Order: sequence, then structure tokens, then C-alpha cells
Amino acid sequence: MRGTSRGSLVSAQERLQTLLGTAGTDRAAVGDALFAVTGVLDTSASLRRALTDPSRDGEAKAGLVVRLLQGKVEGSVVDLVAGLARSRWARSRDLADAVELLAVTAEVSSAQERGELDRVEDELFRFRRTVDGDSELRAALTDRTASGERKAALVSALLEAKVAPATLRLARQAVLAGRGLRLDAVLTTYGEIAAKAREQLVAHVVVALPIETAQRERLAAALQRQYGRDVHLNIDVDPDVVGGIKVEIGDEVLDGTIARRLDDARRRLAR
Repeated sequence: MRGTSRGSLVSAQERLQTLLGTAGTDRAAVGDALFAVTGVLDTSASLRRALTDPSRDGEAKAGLVVRLLQGKVEGSVVDLVAGLARSRWARSRDLADAVELLAVTAEVSSAQERGELDRVEDELFRFRRTVDGDSELRAALTDRTASGERKAALVSALLEAKVAPATLRLARQAVLAGRGLRLDAVLTTYGEIAAKAREQLVAHVVVALPIETAQRERLAAALQRQYGRDVHLNIDVDPDVVGGIKVEIGDEVLDGTIARRLDDARRRLAR
């Protein structure tokens, strides 16, 4: 994906990360909904053209998304896809590709939240190797005349209760909607997204007031220097922190809030 499509995808990924970092968001449900949208786009070339037509007003395209999806998927997902429709795409197929990549990212994020990301990456790799090494299995999973239900049942028989939930969902998606790519290529792409997420730290940041983009970038850069890895920020605003900032990365907590400093002072005075 290049040019205008690449820029639109990057913007959509940033919006997705904001959604996934919102308290209470069911990341697996977001992934499932985005995969459902991918399926709709895959089956309708006319819809893809309507949503990527550069001559149409962006708000009109977003309105079409709302009419199609409202009441069928969560409102936050409707808003995300509507934003994609407002963006510009070099090819109509790029929109469906982008939605699929966002869906995989959400599924991977769900696995990361559950502490299963390493496992998912390994299981996707081993599933790909199993398919590559068994010509009969590969033929059954890629048979264009076979129904989706039959393929899904085969994947379930192979993997259910043996792999992480996210692995099973991703394996089914790869088999059911290869989108013109070889199955091994799809599984490789999914594994690469998981690997990239594993290499990135996620910081939960709590602040008293919203922070500006420049402040966010400085904080991310400072944490990257400290930890030697890319750091994605999930930011929550909580007036109870009474100024300052609280950062949680894994089991480590960096608390620079006024409330924390006051608590420390009270403890010293009570000694």
C-alpha cells in the first residue's frame, strides 16, 4: 500500500489505537466487527468503489457507512470505518485491505491484553508450517469449491481447545477470506503484525488534563530512550490524579502525580 492509501492507513491505525486504549473496550469484539466489515467489502466491488470514489464528498461516504453498519456493529467501529471512508485511497481494494489490517491489529491487541501475544505468534507460525507440510490439508483449506462452513469446521477441528482464542479467530479468517493471497502469505502477514506488536511496549498513561500532541510525542520519545523500545501510549484523563502524570508499563509504575507526592509527604510526617 503506497501513496495516499498509506497515509490514510497510518491515520486509521492511530485512531484504532486510541479506541483500543479506551477503558472498557472489548478488543476481540472490535476485531470481529472489523473482520465482518472486511467480508462485506470483499463481496461488493460497487460498495468499495462508492466508498473510495474521490469525486464523492467525504461526509456523504461516511454517511453511507453509518446507514450500512449502524445497529449491526458497535458505534465506535462504525465511527472508525466512517473515518476510513472519509479518507482518500489510491485503489478501491486498498480500503478492504486496510480494514483487514485493522482487524488483525485489534485481535493481536486482544491477545496482548490477555498476556498471550507470544503464544499467538508461535501458534500462527506452527499452523502455517503444518499447512505447508501437508498437501492434502492445504488443498482442503484452499479449495474454492468448498463452503466456508466446511473450512471453518476443519480449522476448528484442528485448533479448537489447543490454541489461544485469538489464534483460532485469525486462523479461521485467513482460511475463509484469503482475499486473493496464498494462505501461507496471509498467515505470514498476521504473524508479522503479532511480532511487531510484541516488540512494542504499551504504556498506560493517566493525566489530570488532556495533553497536546507535542507533549505526547515528547513523552513517547523519553520512554523510548529509557526502555530502548518503541512505546505506544494509551492515555486516560482522570482529574483525581491532581496534576502530574502516572505511567504504567507492565508491572512498573512511574508515578509523578501531586496526589502521590502528597501521600508520600503525609507518610513521612506520620513517622
